[in-house]
Amino acid sequence: MSENEDIASPVTGLVKWFDPVKGFGFVVSDAGGPDILLHVNVLRNFGQSSVADGARVELDVQRTDRGVQATQVLALMPPQTGETVGLSDIAALDPDVVAAAPLEPARVKWFDKGKGFGFANVFGRRDDIFLHMEVLRRSGLSDLAPGEALALRVIEGKRGHMAAEVFAWEAALDMSLE
Repeated sequence: MSENEDIASPVTGLVKWFDPVKGFGFVVSDAGGPDILLHVNVLRNFGQSSVADGARVELDVQRTDRGVQATQVLALMPPQTGETVGLSDIAALDPDVVAAAPLEPARVKWFDKGKGFGFANVFGRRDDIFLHMEVLRRSGLSDLAPGEALALRVIEGKRGHMAAEVFAWEAALDMSLE
C-alpha cells in the first residue's frame, strides 16, 4: 500500500497487542499494510476498556500524519486458540450449558492482571463472583477496571460462584438487541 493510497474501510485483522495501562495497542490488517493504532478511547466507544491479544476485530480506519488509526470498532471476536489453559471448574462444561446460563449485570470489584484473577458483584447477589484471566481471554478481554460494567454468565464452581463467560456491558446490550 503506498503512502498516498486510501485505505478501504472497514478493515479486519488481529490485535497484535494492547496495553490498557498505556492506553493503546496495534492491529495487523488481514490485507497487509502498516500496523493500525487502536486507542483506548476508540475501544471504550465500543464499550470495552481492553481487548485480548490475538482477538479478531473489524474497524473503520483513517490515515493520519502519524500513520493508520482506528476510528471505530465495528466488531470484536475473542482469540481462537487451541492452547488455552484449562480451568478445572469449567473445562468439562458443555458450551451449550454455559450459553444457556442467563446474562447477569455486574460490576468489577477488583481485578489484578498480574495475579490472573479478580472478583465482580452481580446486582442483587451478596456473594462475590470469581473472575479468572483465562475466562477473560476466552471472552476477548485482557483486563478489567474497578467499577467497570459487565454482563456475566455465572456457574457454580468448586470454590463458589464464578464467571464462565464475560461480556462488556455494551456488547451484551448489543447481543440482546439482535
